[in-house]
Amino acid sequence: MRMINTTLCYIEKNASYLMIHRTKKKNDCNHDKWIGIGGKFEEGESPFDCVCREVREETGIILRKPEYRGIVTFVSREIEKPGKPAPETYYELMHLFWCGDFEEPATLAACNEGELEWVAKSKMNELPHWQGDEIFLDLLDKKVPFFSLKLEYLDGRLINSVLE
Repeated sequence: MRMINTTLCYIEKNASYLMIHRTKKKNDCNHDKWIGIGGKFEEGESPFDCVCREVREETGIILRKPEYRGIVTFVSREIEKPGKPAPETYYELMHLFWCGDFEEPATLAACNEGELEWVAKSKMNELPHWQGDEIFLDLLDKKVPFFSLKLEYLDGRLINSVLE
């Protein structure tokens, strides 16, 4: 089993989050979904190092005071199909951040993963997204103290969630 460590940041301005509409990468499990800004850890990085680097690289924004809000464990499986090799289970440990104190460039950087857009928080659930995102976005909105959330998916559909 291999666990991938990632960060995800919800950058907030005027009751909107900066989102990326993932449309540009090939073979992207997030294809056509709207997600926050983040990515995989590089060797030797802390969660804070990673989130600040990823946000800067993908948007040009400098985070001043990112708030470490939670850990989200993703477990994703596919249904076994007759005559096909057993699919691998995907494990991800996502370090979740929120930030309202940042330095924004005059123009957001061009992102090679998709289009960046400020999306009103009230419109978030109208866009294509992972079902489990609704759970942690609600926790962020309610300013719940640091939390641990486990989300289990089967064929891209949320089948279980555990909040601790």
